[in-house]
Amino acid sequence: MSQLVRFPFRVFLACLLAFLVTACSSTSAGLNSFQSPDGRYAFFYPTGWTRVAVNNGPQVVYHDLINSDETLSLVVSKIDKDDDLQSLGSPVSVGERLINDVIAPKGTGRTVELVDAEARESTGHTFYDLEYVVHLTDRDRHELATVVIDRGSLYTLATSTNESRWPKVKGVFEKVVKSFSFPT
Repeated sequence: MSQLVRFPFRVFLACLLAFLVTACSSTSAGLNSFQSPDGRYAFFYPTGWTRVAVNNGPQVVYHDLINSDETLSLVVSKIDKDDDLQSLGSPVSVGERLINDVIAPKGTGRTVELVDAEARESTGHTFYDLEYVVHLTDRDRHELATVVIDRGSLYTLATSTNESRWPKVKGVFEKVVKSFSFPT
């Protein structure tokens, strides 16, 4: 009788472990983990992408080896330690400010549509998730970004691709943007 009890328990345990491994891997399937050298922040980036050194630019930049114009960048800016994201404005106003100051300042010839702007809570922080379509003279691009403040720094993590590739990478880019966290 004891063998009959053990066998189903082993089967149950094996099924439970298989389910947990599958559930955990599907969340980050096709993604690699990046953590800052000081352990302060972390995010996922797509497998097959490589890190690129950029002088006087974003703190972290990755791009796809095959589609080299698909990029991920992290810009870290110092701000007043008393500022929080809500003091900078609503998701829409912060998204529009990024358009005017960073993505398409006057004279660039770019026009940008803010497609979506939402706030979300994660890891004890407020994030603004932003979606843009950027119209360049020769093509359109699609960009997802998340903005968050922590310890006197404003973090902007952005992914970008050509509009024609957007339907294929949308899900991965959403996972990347929402993976940004402060593990310590």
